Amino acid sequence: MITELGHFALILAFGVAIVQMVVPLIGAHKRWPGWMAVAEPAAGAQFALTLLAFGALMWAFVISDFSLRLVVLNSHSMKPLLYKISGTWGNHEGSMLLWVLIVSLFGAMAAWFGGNLPPTLRARVLSVQAAIGVAFFAFILFTSNPFLRLATPPFDGQDLNPLLQDPGLAFHPPFLYLGYVGLSMTFSFAVAALIEGRIDAAWGRWVRPWTLAAWVFLTIGIALGSWWAYYELGWGGFWFWDPVENASFMPWLLAAALLHSAIVVEKRESLKSWTILLAILAFGFSLIGTFIVRSGLLTSVHAFANDPERGVFILMIMAFFMGGALVLFAARASALEAKGVFSMVSRESALLVNNVLLAVACFVVFIGTMWPLLAEMFFDRKLSVGPPFFNAAFTPFMIMLGLILPIGSAMPWKRAVISRALKPLRYAFVLAIAIGGLAYAMQSGRSLLG
Repeated sequence: MITELGHFALILAFGVAIVQMVVPLIGAHKRWPGWMAVAEPAAGAQFALTLLAFGALMWAFVISDFSLRLVVLNSHSMKPLLYKISGTWGNHEGSMLLWVLIVSLFGAMAAWFGGNLPPTLRARVLSVQAAIGVAFFAFILFTSNPFLRLATPPFDGQDLNPLLQDPGLAFHPPFLYLGYVGLSMTFSFAVAALIEGRIDAAWGRWVRPWTLAAWVFLTIGIALGSWWAYYELGWGGFWFWDPVENASFMPWLLAAALLHSAIVVEKRESLKSWTILLAILAFGFSLIGTFIVRSGLLTSVHAFANDPERGVFILMIMAFFMGGALVLFAARASALEAKGVFSMVSRESALLVNNVLLAVACFVVFIGTMWPLLAEMFFDRKLSVGPPFFNAAFTPFMIMLGLILPIGSAMPWKRAVISRALKPLRYAFVLAIAIGGLAYAMQSGRSLLG
């Protein structure tokens, strides 16, 4: 009974999301307050219904309801309670339901705490967020239904993959998805601002907390996943450059750049184009990561090895949102004119260089991750791109970033004198060289002076 209720709630949430996507957007265009006001209760209802569906699935795992196909494939009656609960999202279907739950959560939070937003912008933000929800509700219901039943339930389940029965993996996906999906909120703000044709300091102030929250959650998720990989799989090293690790690292790099860029919009009303573009790309790379993990395109020890048909569906979602947003970005170029001017030597310039370095570093990781696939498709060659390539290609950008960071943070806005910015850093610079020399001597076994 609870399972049927969960399935019904999921279908109802899909219907509510469609209403939330269409009605407030028309209301904002026509300036009809009643239609715009539909967004807030719809966002709350969508979240409540999705939470009910997710709770029903989790209950099926907790009580070992083996009439549900997903529970049979990913649980066992003798499992500890923690792994019964984490089994809810330790599979493709359940994890996609968690994904759409977090999409609806962020939409509901924007409705509950967005009272200071202009009504038209709030309506458009909630409509775009609902559109993302509609795409993933359709994906779940038509290709990855977690509520499929078995005509003859078995006595017990097949158990969850032993590698996934670990505290690190129990908490890693929820945090990672809060980061991934948190970037959907910045995407919604960017697209809503482009539709409205108004990007100003107030917009930068509204979008920054969402970006910071997503970046923090993504950082925690990546750290937990790395911790699990190194002690459970015995990978060793600081970073293994596995395709699934890279899938979460790419949006993290762009979110870090977006966070800095939004500060410049808020303080100086500059770098508007950069900020909007980074908001679109950060969520776009979250979708690329989802595609990599779920399409079976690239092999990894902790990817969801699923059929390519689901990957094509995600690819279509990615093409629609990324393509649509970038076309809108091009069409609204005139609204992105910067108001604040700044010299070549200023904090704004340093943050611009920071954006360029992080964005290029992200694309280096993307090319390294996708190159084996491209080489096989276009050149009929099987290649393996591993740590040597990434270490050689990625490290120079991080060294440059490390050199620019302290200087840029010491510079004032608008115009700076570089000698004045460097003066307070001279002692820290000497200390940094000394520590670097010590690390070199200890690692190489050579004398620094020699």
